[in-house]
Amino acid sequence: MDRSESRLFRLLWLSVAAAVATIALKTVAYLVTGSVGLLSDALESVVNLVAAVVALGALRWASKPADEEHPHGHTKAEYFSAGAEGMMIFVAAVAIAGTAVERLLHPHPIDQVGVGLLVSAVASVLNLAVGLLLVRAGRRHRSITLEADGKHLLTDVWTSVGVVAAVGAVALTGWTTLDPVIALAVALNIVRTGADLIRRSGAGLMDRALDTDEQDRITEVLAAFEREGVAFHAVRTRQSGSRGFVSLHLLVPGAWTVQRGHDKAEEVEAALRTALPHITVLTHLEPIEDPVSYADTGLDRTDIPSPSPSGA
Repeated sequence: MDRSESRLFRLLWLSVAAAVATIALKTVAYLVTGSVGLLSDALESVVNLVAAVVALGALRWASKPADEEHPHGHTKAEYFSAGAEGMMIFVAAVAIAGTAVERLLHPHPIDQVGVGLLVSAVASVLNLAVGLLLVRAGRRHRSITLEADGKHLLTDVWTSVGVVAAVGAVALTGWTTLDPVIALAVALNIVRTGADLIRRSGAGLMDRALDTDEQDRITEVLAAFEREGVAFHAVRTRQSGSRGFVSLHLLVPGAWTVQRGHDKAEEVEAALRTALPHITVLTHLEPIEDPVSYADTGLDRTDIPSPSPSGA
């Protein structure tokens, strides 16, 4: 395990510790006040804990090196973590909604609001600090697992802010129905977060292309080589966890020697890796004058080659 991976695991363990601490604090806030809104907040933190543990397992699997059974590595394991976290969020939302409906039918006054809100606020500050740290690290290390965990914590912070405001309003106005109403709002909010995580997980498992800005950088690199008299087609990209893959066909003059063509391919691959260090580049060398070179620009090779290289 390299230093970068060790840092990711330390951050996830920090997420686990933060989840345990916030569960304890928010549970105390619920027990002190009896607020179903604060209970919904505590239940969401339980999901944070389970998600952090799942993320640890997924990241450990994703960090395994490539082997004979998985020649492209195990990085897609991170998408399973994000998908699992999204599903757990849905379960939490159902639990929160059920509790809120029961309280709507049987209203209950809130006690010791000041103490409960103070404890909840402390938990929110803790989540905010850890969430920001995880999101920044996830983007820097291109880890969807870490970024998803951090975004979940930040969602929890906004949920807590809403709950604290609502519980405070209940204490000031005496409108006890506002407490379960805000709990239902919490449930709807985290459903949106869960849906986004599942969408991202599915996109990754479906071999989604690299982000637009990364594709633009690839285009810029290839354009510089095209000015040297070579061409490219069948350029494809895909994202796999923290790693990206780029495959392309390099078309060079047929009179070039194999060595010269190979050297140019090496230059292209090196330039692409310099622009995007996280990618693996696969090139295929073809003669630019041969119409057959243009018969395999799609995923499946066509039977009739293009009559001219104009489609390069």
